[in-house]
Amino acid sequence: MKEITVLSGKGGTGKTSITAALASVAGKAVFCDNDVDAADLHLIFQPDIQEVFPFSSGTKASINSMECTNCGICMDHCRFDAIDYNNEGTLVIDPYQCEGCRLCERVCPEQAISALENTNNQWFVSTSRFGDFVHAEMGPGEENSGKLVSQIRKKAMEIAKSTQSEYIINDGPPGIGCATISSISGSNAVLVIIEPTISGFNDAQRLVALIRLFNIPTYAVINKYDINLTMTKNIEEYLILENIDLLAKIPFDVEMVKSMTLGKTIIEYNPASIISGQIQEIWNKVKVSQEVVPQ
Repeated sequence: MKEITVLSGKGGTGKTSITAALASVAGKAVFCDNDVDAADLHLIFQPDIQEVFPFSSGTKASINSMECTNCGICMDHCRFDAIDYNNEGTLVIDPYQCEGCRLCERVCPEQAISALENTNNQWFVSTSRFGDFVHAEMGPGEENSGKLVSQIRKKAMEIAKSTQSEYIINDGPPGIGCATISSISGSNAVLVIIEPTISGFNDAQRLVALIRLFNIPTYAVINKYDINLTMTKNIEEYLILENIDLLAKIPFDVEMVKSMTLGKTIIEYNPASIISGQIQEIWNKVKVSQEVVPQ
């Protein structure tokens, strides 16, 4: 079993559109949406949710006003300025400032402070027309996305082993944050989707530098390559210097946009299109490359 993660240096490169298209040709695979902060692969997969699980992203402190004597010891110890007196002279905690370190809970002489878990997050095990699908939904401003990515990837691995699936395909988050690091770790290969713009190129270079730390085989696709041919040439030269195989240069095509608005992959929308053929070639190349990599 091989785990392939699709990433991009920035949002809007077409990463999810390409990942969904790969689902149309991947065969027996388990899919996992690692972009837990802004998940959108489910919009194409239209999953049938089978199981729902809560996820605690951390804790926030809460003061029991009946037991609190308003001594201010907790406020003096809080380095995040999350505790202060309100207009009535009562100590209150700003949940947006609280980092959940629980120091106030430990120093309170009255034991009037307790930690409440943040459970404004869920993750799901679903079925779809492409196969088993694991995905998640984090509440606005919630933390520990990297931990949640590790959780759903672990479940995807369990499902893949039980169903004897050949591949796990992860739709990773954009950028180089904690969720991306959790997506890369343990993957057998990474496919980087690059947009030929200044920000797209710069962010892709930062992402490649991160991937290099994990010593994982890396491949690239330049999406919408014809919107800036000069930048595309620069990216090609960079990939050669970095010894990264360029699997395809996908043109901009309104058919890709139309397919997304209909909740379909480009292969479902127009299997005879140029991009559909390129997606099949990309998958064939990735598949062959993984077949020659030792287990």
